[in-house]
Amino acid sequence: MKRFAFATALAALVANTAFAADNAKITIAPVIRTDKTVIGQKIVMPKDPTLVATIATFPPGSRLPVHKHLYPHYGYMLEGELTVTNVETGKSFTIKKGDFLVEMNDTWHYGQNNGTVPVKLLVIDHLPKGVTSNVVLKK
Repeated sequence: MKRFAFATALAALVANTAFAADNAKITIAPVIRTDKTVIGQKIVMPKDPTLVATIATFPPGSRLPVHKHLYPHYGYMLEGELTVTNVETGKSFTIKKGDFLVEMNDTWHYGQNNGTVPVKLLVIDHLPKGVTSNVVLKK
């Protein structure tokens, strides 16, 4: 009988602990809400888009070639800092850990890791089927 009482008490303790964990306070913190790119362009979805999500890792000192995105291209900075330069205007800005970027469309630019730690960027694209995320400037 003692074993049954102990087992019942133990089961109740485990159940209460699990219930308490289920009732932990959940928080939802908005990151961004926009209909425009970083340079003010209206976000326009392609017809029947495919969503592609990737993680881009930039070693310290690395730089992407000059390129442009023809379709919506988003980034959420997981680690590090990335400097993005708009080749057409010469203006640069830096995105940091926790920043969300709605990249410019049809505008030549590049990203560069000027820091001492790797950059990790979650990249999300909305693309027509069979299309790549960017067009690289040919020299």
